[in-house]
Amino acid sequence: MLRALAPHIGKVKFLLNENSTTILTGVAVVGTAATAYLTGRATFKAADLIAEEKLVLDDHVEERDLDPIELSKTEKAKLVWRLYLPPIATGVVTIASIITANKINSKKIAALTVAAGVSERALQEYKEKVVEKLGAKQDEKIRDEIAQDRVNANPPSGQVLISGTGNVLFLDMLTGRYFQSTMEDVKRAENSVNYELIHFMSCSLSHFYDEIGLAPTTYTDTVGWNLNNKMEVRFSAVMSEDNRPCIAIDFSRAPIPDFQKHWD
Repeated sequence: MLRALAPHIGKVKFLLNENSTTILTGVAVVGTAATAYLTGRATFKAADLIAEEKLVLDDHVEERDLDPIELSKTEKAKLVWRLYLPPIATGVVTIASIITANKINSKKIAALTVAAGVSERALQEYKEKVVEKLGAKQDEKIRDEIAQDRVNANPPSGQVLISGTGNVLFLDMLTGRYFQSTMEDVKRAENSVNYELIHFMSCSLSHFYDEIGLAPTTYTDTVGWNLNNKMEVRFSAVMSEDNRPCIAIDFSRAPIPDFQKHWD
């Protein structure tokens, strides 16, 4: 029996682990609503309980012809505190779910950041080895062919953004966007990024795109360069499907996540 259930238990554990953040977020959402509801219900019951106790005291005062008695805050608290145990418990579970989900997310993001950094370093080492084995000219030829394949697979028809004052067609290899500019404007944007690196030690990819007139994205806000991962634009000359000259731009070192850390 247990052996038969073992595979299913493993699958359940895997699904729970993979979807733990989603599950905890759902618990937190439900818990927030439940806490508000239970608190409101407890408050109404507490008001009724205090009113009933006040009536009892008032009757006692009238029978003995005594001065009116007012319940103190301590007495009220002793009278109604049990009513607030459910919303307090629900609130604790909600807070615990939010904190746990945040910790899990932080661990996953940290793991992805490390993995991205490792992959970037491996890719950079591979590129350097290609240049070492094949030579700079062969490496440039391969990059030009890759850029041409990108243009063939993603022609510029109807998707060219006007940027700067030039009319040269460019393809940004990283985001697949076409734009019109000049070599001078692109080089000026590269210099602007390097200026940021020298004076502020880091710069996001969004800064480069802003300089050439392309809109930043959520991704470009989270990656960039620092003093140990300097930025250099690479150019490849290709032809579009309508035989227009096109310059594909790429980076000698890809922008990295967590770029604001300045490693020695």
